[in-house]
Amino acid sequence: PFVMLGTGMLWFGWFGFNAGSSLGANLLAIQAFATTIVASATAMMGWIFFDAARGKKISAMGACIGAVVGLVAITPAAGFVTIPQSIFIGVFAAVISNAAVMLKSKTKLDDTLDVFPCHGIGGMVGMLLTGVFATTTVNSAGNNGLAYGNSAFFFTQVKALVIVVTYSFVVSFLIFKFINFYNTKLYAYKVI
Repeated sequence: PFVMLGTGMLWFGWFGFNAGSSLGANLLAIQAFATTIVASATAMMGWIFFDAARGKKISAMGACIGAVVGLVAITPAAGFVTIPQSIFIGVFAAVISNAAVMLKSKTKLDDTLDVFPCHGIGGMVGMLLTGVFATTTVNSAGNNGLAYGNSAFFFTQVKALVIVVTYSFVVSFLIFKFINFYNTKLYAYKVI
């Protein structure tokens, strides 16, 4: 029950984040709100249907995880895509993230809450699909994506993704090494 309550609160707050990014009560805010709810709802359904197709028992926990994956995936695209495209983004992100959770569970990686398969992969999928489906008919301040003949914007998204992943990996690695070094020194001097 607390997971469902937390997901509902997160979902509600996410509307303020995505729709509020338009900085006004206007048509763009309505579009971002609509794509946010549609992508998250379809991701929720995509997650549980993918679980069922794999022979896994569907659960409220899976539905909540799917909804959050949909929220993560639609965030970069919320004010730039149409509702049918948000359906695709939600379902595709849920299936990819669900498969990533399944693959991660077969490894020894320490990610108890499946943060990277859900938030990391979901965000990457959303970022790349923004480069595919963005359209100036939704937001004239944006760009058309690959589906509308603008491959340059898609490759800009790919480059940005590579930069963000590289930066995040390197900085996280350095932080972990520093913490490990610091803890090793403290234990060596019996401070802890």
